[in-house]
Amino acid sequence: MHAKIEKNKNETAAATDFDAVVVGAGFAGMYMLHRLRELGLRARVLEAGDGVGGTWYWNRYPGARCDVESMEYSYQFSEELQQDWEWSQRYSPQPEILAYANHVADRFDLRDDIQFNTRVESAHYDESSRSWNVKTLSGESLTSRFCIMATGCLSSANTPDFKGLDDFQGVNYHTGNWPHEGVDFTGLRVGVIGSGSSAIQSIPIIASQASTLNVFQRTPNYSVPAKNRSLEQQERQLIKSQYREFREQNKTMPGGFGVGHAREDAGSALDLTAEQREARYEEYWELGGLLFLGAFEDTGVDINANKTAAEFVRTKIRDIVDDPQTAELLCPDNTFGCKRLCADTQYFQTYNQPNVHLIDIKDAPIDHFTAAGVVTGGVEYELDAVVFATGFDAMTGALHRIDIRGKEALPLKEKWEAGPRTYLGLCTEAFPNLFTITGPGSPSVLTNMLPSIEQHVDWIADCIAYLDSEGLSAIEADIDAENDWVEHVNGLAEETLYPTCNSWYLGANVPGKPRVFMPHIGFPAYVEKCKEVVAAGYQGFRLS
Repeated sequence: MHAKIEKNKNETAAATDFDAVVVGAGFAGMYMLHRLRELGLRARVLEAGDGVGGTWYWNRYPGARCDVESMEYSYQFSEELQQDWEWSQRYSPQPEILAYANHVADRFDLRDDIQFNTRVESAHYDESSRSWNVKTLSGESLTSRFCIMATGCLSSANTPDFKGLDDFQGVNYHTGNWPHEGVDFTGLRVGVIGSGSSAIQSIPIIASQASTLNVFQRTPNYSVPAKNRSLEQQERQLIKSQYREFREQNKTMPGGFGVGHAREDAGSALDLTAEQREARYEEYWELGGLLFLGAFEDTGVDINANKTAAEFVRTKIRDIVDDPQTAELLCPDNTFGCKRLCADTQYFQTYNQPNVHLIDIKDAPIDHFTAAGVVTGGVEYELDAVVFATGFDAMTGALHRIDIRGKEALPLKEKWEAGPRTYLGLCTEAFPNLFTITGPGSPSVLTNMLPSIEQHVDWIADCIAYLDSEGLSAIEADIDAENDWVEHVNGLAEETLYPTCNSWYLGANVPGKPRVFMPHIGFPAYVEKCKEVVAAGYQGFRLS
């Protein structure tokens, strides 16, 4: 199915304020702006915050850190940038990543075309002028030929609607919207609600300050030590001396990272003796971080292989945590890796501290807040501060917070009522010239986000250049191609163990959200598919 080209010589697109409006000034929005400028196009980026950085602008909670190694979680479009920037640690902390984002904005002089403190309220497609009308909360209206959503996959904070929260006399914070000046918990009685990545990263630091820390846990999560350390100059230089080859090899990896630690003989966890398997897991435990997932090739698809990884991690937790009852509460009983694996620094050890208490709320959820604290299981826990480490409305949340309407004023929320529907994760039918960078239906959160962002931005920039060179004004996903793609994405997920537990990949952390596995599994094959679509004249798209 090749692109369908529809032309009407009597139609001319109306003049617009901009060729493209980009929503979001994180790593996706910044690189998109850079590419649009290279094409000589008029572009404007609209950003809700007062600075660049996206996820790393908002998430300033204690211990916030990337779980992909610094030398890989970085731009590769500029060789000079790669060579000049010096990462200090194996896994970059949030302040360093934010400094890097600001360095990029300054180095490429991006701020002139970024409008800060500007939250987008709506984006409506005008069929008569074939343009997008974007309105901000302040009432400003902009028109553009293309509307590009660089809103991020984890940028819409999910705060549960707890009864009585307004009555609470203490202070409360969300890890995804942390005060820029930081928070000092010294001497305070603190409660952390949640046990995902942001909780696992922040709890050890909060525990070192608080007089008492109560962790309210509904579902325990698997976590492996990050094994973070300083990067030696020699190590940095070795990678920089062969950065091009290093990056190319990473593009062949399922997650777009980790090539230096990949093993060709990963094989099945079930093919080794118990002693051999234990030794392999121990090796990868010491290696640290998400690389643990590479110990064997079948733990993500074979439940029996998966059980061996799960039990290895549970045994580690029991060895680390002194109190047997607390250790068991911290041991997950679900499929290993079906939720994003967490990487920690002394997380489980924190529960050996006398001021730290784990409260199981699986069977007795938080009932309500009082002026003094939280009530669960009939017990009131008095608190001075509460930290919501309750994650995000992932993948679609930021898009649904904007009133996006396509042809015939169709709301995107209505079209995606039963779950997101895209073609390649880049476009959705009935919404011409609307692009979503790392949108649902693309590998996004299952990969190293920076290379995935660059691949999408390059695809979009090349697409716009192609339309202009051919005298075309619009591109839109074909409904048949979209249907096939949604079926393809779901089919890939069903071949794995990912859908077997309630994760944010499925939207299970947000009440009422449809349960649909949103990311595309298989990074290298996906990239090849995107290339094939272009080579076939934008197969599966309608061009007009």
